[in-house]
Amino acid sequence: MAGLKDEHLYAGFIRAGRLRADPPLLEREEEQAELGRVVAALGEGRPAVVSVTGRPGFGHNALLRWAGRLAEERSLRVLRVSGSLAERDLRHGAVTQLLGLLGEVAERSLRDLRGRQEPAGLPGLPELLHTARRTPTLVTVEDAQWLDPASVQWLQALVRRLSNDVPLVLLVGRTGLYPYGPDWLAEAAPSPRLTHHLTVRPLSPRAVAALTERICGTSCDEAFAATATQAAHGSPAVLHAALHCFADAGHRPTADRVPQLHTLITGIIGDRAGRALRGLTDEATAVLRALAVGGDLLDFPLICSLAGLRSVHESRLRAALEMAGFTVPEGSYERLCMPIVRTRILEDMPAAERAALHARAAHLAYQIVADDEDIARLLLEAPPVGEPWAVHALRGGSGAALRRGDFARAATYLRRALDEPQDPLQHAHISLDLAGAEAVAAPAACDRRLTTLVQAPDEGEPWAQLRVRAVDMGLARGDDAWGRCAAAHALAIAHGSERDDLIALYWYAAESAPEVCDLPAPDLPALPEHPLSPAQAGIRAWQLAARGRHRARVAELARRALDAGNAAPALPRLVAVRALWFTDAATEAEDRLAAVIAELRRRQSHPTLARALALSAELHLRGGRLDAADRAADDAERVLPVAAWHPLAASHLIAVRSTIAQEDRRCDEARALARTPMPPGAEYGVYWPYLLYARARVAIEEGHWAEGAELFKETGRWLLRRQWANPIVLPWRSMAARACLALGDQDQAQRLIREELTLARQWGAPSALGLAQLGAESVDHQDPADGAHGTLRDLGELPTRLAYAWVLADLVTEEVTKGERATAARLLSELSRLTVTRTSGRLAERVRWLTAQLDQPAALDEDALPEGWAALSPAERRTAELARRGLGNREIAEQLGVSRRTVEHRLSSTYRKLRITSRKELRARSRSTERDVTDAV
Repeated sequence: MAGLKDEHLYAGFIRAGRLRADPPLLEREEEQAELGRVVAALGEGRPAVVSVTGRPGFGHNALLRWAGRLAEERSLRVLRVSGSLAERDLRHGAVTQLLGLLGEVAERSLRDLRGRQEPAGLPGLPELLHTARRTPTLVTVEDAQWLDPASVQWLQALVRRLSNDVPLVLLVGRTGLYPYGPDWLAEAAPSPRLTHHLTVRPLSPRAVAALTERICGTSCDEAFAATATQAAHGSPAVLHAALHCFADAGHRPTADRVPQLHTLITGIIGDRAGRALRGLTDEATAVLRALAVGGDLLDFPLICSLAGLRSVHESRLRAALEMAGFTVPEGSYERLCMPIVRTRILEDMPAAERAALHARAAHLAYQIVADDEDIARLLLEAPPVGEPWAVHALRGGSGAALRRGDFARAATYLRRALDEPQDPLQHAHISLDLAGAEAVAAPAACDRRLTTLVQAPDEGEPWAQLRVRAVDMGLARGDDAWGRCAAAHALAIAHGSERDDLIALYWYAAESAPEVCDLPAPDLPALPEHPLSPAQAGIRAWQLAARGRHRARVAELARRALDAGNAAPALPRLVAVRALWFTDAATEAEDRLAAVIAELRRRQSHPTLARALALSAELHLRGGRLDAADRAADDAERVLPVAAWHPLAASHLIAVRSTIAQEDRRCDEARALARTPMPPGAEYGVYWPYLLYARARVAIEEGHWAEGAELFKETGRWLLRRQWANPIVLPWRSMAARACLALGDQDQAQRLIREELTLARQWGAPSALGLAQLGAESVDHQDPADGAHGTLRDLGELPTRLAYAWVLADLVTEEVTKGERATAARLLSELSRLTVTRTSGRLAERVRWLTAQLDQPAALDEDALPEGWAALSPAERRTAELARRGLGNREIAEQLGVSRRTVEHRLSSTYRKLRITSRKELRARSRSTERDVTDAV
């Protein structure tokens, strides 16, 4: 509320100038009519007792003042007194005010009240009754909830003495915060006919709209009035103060200014709540504090128990709190009406008392079997309680937070759990769980915590397993340098299975290093050629698979690693899954991976789980199951957002997502993902070539063949530095060969594809060999032999379905381009039977175009084509063919599914190769033809 004058805001009252006046009495017609009748009866000599009750700020005191003015207008005597928070403990405070207004007749009684000794009887009461018989009198008592006990007794005595010969009306205004019970006036009255009870209600939106127009000088819309009413709970005083501040700030009452009004209202309510709290009884204060701490979990009887009240009139206390505006009922519960009220109540408590109250509330919540996270929220504000249930609840709350993706909250619960006294091993396990949550919320803190766990000197099998899991989790973050150092440090004291697992993890990190070396660091053992340890078997399987050697042995080692289940670290099992998949045992590998993912979900090891899900997305993608790949990638990012991945590992997920987007025809998204700026050092990560490969695919898609060829070659250079020669890892050679062919470099294309054929034969997997053979046929422009038809059908059932489908689609395109319609039709029939042609939008579009071309009449011979046509790449031919038919660049781009810039680039290259300067020359140098060999890239 910056910029507002201090006198405009206050702790419950309006000060200064025009803001000192009462708010207008809107929607108080019934109460005014009743008070008018009482005043009229007083003029006729009839007494009455009237109580006006309402929540603070609802205008009950304003009604008393209105009635006083009305009585004065009718020449009746009006005596005004009020209760005060400051004088609540001053004996006979209100009586002293009243007698002071009587003048000389009450001077003696006043001296008695002000004397040192307790006055006898009821001083001043006879004088008041005597003067009232001569002069009809209206006595108004504002804020009666703050009257001192002696004044209450004096007023009760006054009420008991009222009779028809005493023309006196007692008009009392009060809130529900009344310590003497709601019916103290009625119980004292000699006749029920003398008493009247009025309750003021909150304002409606209609009244708020009228108040807004009166203060702001312009009408407001319905949304503004409704929001203001809800925010202020219909309180006239709050609305009056807030709207004056709102208008003084120059705002207009429109819906777009609701946030500013809401801020003002919240601040004013907070100020009023703070003032009202100071006027509560000790009993009400204790209950409100208990509600502020445990009101969301505990019913009202338990709240009273939490407040330390053993015997209390619950219904009366609830009614008083509700009338005071602090709470609203909800079955057996009482709810604080606004967050700001809770905040002010808690701020008003001493810190030690607040912490102790949270601890008691947590224990009560545990006893009634509340949710773990609800208990954990209470324990966050409590000191250590030293009970096992507290640790259990905090860990359970952390699990609930992790399941909904609130990693910061989960980490907060676990840090609090570490404050509880517990044995060192349990403390270490909680630290490991905390590291898993911090991997998302605070990665640097995760690394430090894992380092501490790895360096723990304790002995025994549980500690050994803990250290291995810590190294496994840290490596899953992607920092291979940290992994090598951590594993080497832990190996110094390790023995038995722990030592075997740490050796495996060390070599996993070494395999991921920028430059792979088969020699270990000094004093570290080499990875055995024939390992017996499951973890070492998984690493060795991956080494052999990446190098393209001993396929049968790779499958044996991978299965040995996976058979160990959770007895082996997760990362060696993940690379074992990849190695087994490369042997063409795809179904088995994916089933094993699903089991690993289920286990990691139970352990809530987020970095490792994210890596497993990214691998799942990649394998689904390779198999042409794009929907499953997209779901797995989404899941990986939910488990560990990309921003939390280590730069050395993030490239994998980004590359997979880019390729999925490309296959789904989300070209802009694929391009943006592939070109995501990576932090320094990412190029040294083990998954960097995957991102290079994805970038190359995007470049080829856009017609940048030279850029694509260079990116594919850079992918290969990176892989070869690590001795990863197996073409099934990434078929960069065949893709680079296609790009070289498009650029006219036939010799380099053939060298690349022959090298891939040689390495594929060395590996021996049918999928790798078949893809290399198909690529060779495409590069060498050979007709697919009839005998290869069965091989093609078999390849369609192998794991690399997506890559196979695209090679086959390119073959069909080439056959259509050459006019070999029979061969093209046969290959297209094979392609159309593949499921992947229905899951990949990009591939499905290519199939539709090819089908349309084969359904058209046969094309003219090559004499109808311009001279030099054969020198064009397939993409250039397709683009030029559409240009010959008269299509504009925008139409060509739409039909080919590429950008207009790509079309312009292809046409410029075509004109250069054909030695022409425009599409007019292109059409002039060739006869019109119905052939259209376009396809979707």
